[in-house]
Amino acid sequence: MLILIAGPYRSGTGDDPALMADNLKRLEEPSYALFKAGHVPMIGEWVALPVWHAAGGREIGDDLYEEIFHPVAGRLLQLCDGVLRLAGASKGADNDVRLARERGIPVWHRLEDIPGVA
Repeated sequence: MLILIAGPYRSGTGDDPALMADNLKRLEEPSYALFKAGHVPMIGEWVALPVWHAAGGREIGDDLYEEIFHPVAGRLLQLCDGVLRLAGASKGADNDVRLARERGIPVWHRLEDIPGVA
């Protein structure tokens, strides 16, 4: 399955790049376990960041950032078979969960609940 890993990225960072990088590392932590279980892990920022940079993005939260980041997750959810929602406050991740449920895509809150991972 293609599984979107959703959780805090920008939330609670005050847009500090170091804190955002730490959040991205936390998002990436379950990726190898998903891969070993035969799944393909996906994180919206893996797609959104290079698109934003290529479009000329310079400041976190600018109009271009807003134009790209959340829509990327929405587009990915049209392709994903499930969502792993990591703990932590995040409007974006909460929106990912909402979209997934609207589309009938399973949402897991624990890595070990995903088929093949336990």
